[in-house]
Amino acid sequence: MTGPSCTRREWLAAAAAIAAAPALASPPFPTARPITLWVPWPAGGATDITMRLLADIAGRHLQQKVIVENRPGAGGTMAMPILQQAEPDGYTIAQIPQPVLRVPYTQKVLWDPVRDVTPIIQISGVTFGVLVLGSSAFRTMDDLFAFARSRPGELSIATNGVGTTPHIALEELFTARGLKYIHVPYKGTAEQLLAVETGQVMVGVNSTGFAPLVDSGRLRLLATLAAKRSPRWPTVPTLKELGFNIVAQSPYGLGGPRGLPPAVVAALHDAFRKAMLDPAFVHEIAKYDQELEYLGPAEYGAWIREQYAKEKLVVERMGLSRGGS
Repeated sequence: MTGPSCTRREWLAAAAAIAAAPALASPPFPTARPITLWVPWPAGGATDITMRLLADIAGRHLQQKVIVENRPGAGGTMAMPILQQAEPDGYTIAQIPQPVLRVPYTQKVLWDPVRDVTPIIQISGVTFGVLVLGSSAFRTMDDLFAFARSRPGELSIATNGVGTTPHIALEELFTARGLKYIHVPYKGTAEQLLAVETGQVMVGVNSTGFAPLVDSGRLRLLATLAAKRSPRWPTVPTLKELGFNIVAQSPYGLGGPRGLPPAVVAALHDAFRKAMLDPAFVHEIAKYDQELEYLGPAEYGAWIREQYAKEKLVVERMGLSRGGS
């Protein structure tokens, strides 16, 4: 016959077993399964190539595979709904490009880049450039402006999406000065550069996935959006040099869902920091005229909040906010 003391001992043992069950059911991160890194650009572009290398190197440090999945479209913001709905366990992360901080002001979206993202690490920034076919009659930015003035609405210019950094720059260069052009958005760098190279569009504004094509002479670089001239193309002026107050490098990093535990953030940060410092990765991004721009989780989070506030002012100034002109 079981007495009261035995019943109490059995109850305590059962309670202890229940308390221990979650620990047994949740193996240490990241041993449970591979990590998925969402890249919001098409496969085969410069960002996709560099992100795949970064993921491969980070996976070695994590002792777990990091699988890259592509979700292109919407100006580089298609990974945000995935992050918003993902469990905060570290197995779903995404590249965070700068348009993520701008699009909520230009379009109605259900996600918020500050509320719904746990910052992990900032990695690099890109150099943007204004490009034409190597055989094009356009040799300077003044040539583009002259054409736009003489033939309003005939100049076709491609970017990697509505509301992206190149699109904002075009609005300031052309529309804000009363010049009309045809904006042709593409999902990513590779598609856009092919359009310029094959003559489907007259001009392209994109990130430095264009570097090999410029070096080969297939495309001509008229200007960059960087703060200073690129050592790679020292004869190419910046827009700032030409008198336009436009400097854009579009830094990017990695983020996870809201509520990612600090220990998981630390594990991901440490692995990806080692990966970004790996000579193979540094060499790869150098092909596209990129350099490392490291920020840790706290600093990257502060940059995201600050930049998000700045983007609101830019969008309002350009008349691109929801309901704006």
